[in-house]
Parts: sequence; structure tokens; C-alpha cells
Amino acid sequence: MRVTSKGQVTIPRDLRELAGIELNSEVIFSVENGKLVLAPKNGKQEIEDRGRLDRFLQTVDRLQGTGDQSIDAEKLMSLTRDR
Repeated sequence: MRVTSKGQVTIPRDLRELAGIELNSEVIFSVENGKLVLAPKNGKQEIEDRGRLDRFLQTVDRLQGTGDQSIDAEKLMSLTRDR
């Protein structure tokens, strides 16, 4: 597969279908472990990842301010080490 002077490549149909990339859909590029990754925007995986992130952030919000501020780092470490 060659890259054109405009930086374009043609994604083979079977790969587009496998990845869920439809005609005129938007895609997202990312670099993961030194590899260029292409995924459909608002694809199933992205929606699942966003849901997990939202649930995590809600949990962090609920926990905010619930810790014991009187415990310093050394005390906390000794409590966790002695379990």
C-alpha cells in the first residue's frame, strides 16, 4: 500500500468492514505502542470506553472529600503494609 503525496491511502474494503468504517464516516487516528491506529469515530469500542470513563469519574466525584485528612503518607503506608 502506498501513501500519496497528499498523505492518503486506500483502506481495503474487507478491512473497512471488519473495523466498522462505513462510507463517509469519520475516523480517529492514534499512536499506540509506536503503531498508527485507525478507528471509527463513535464506534462501539469508543462508546464502551467512554462509558467506563464516565462511571470511573462519577466514582471519583463521590469519593472526593471522604478520606481522612489527618493521616499522613507514612501512616497510610504502614496501614497498607501490615494487612
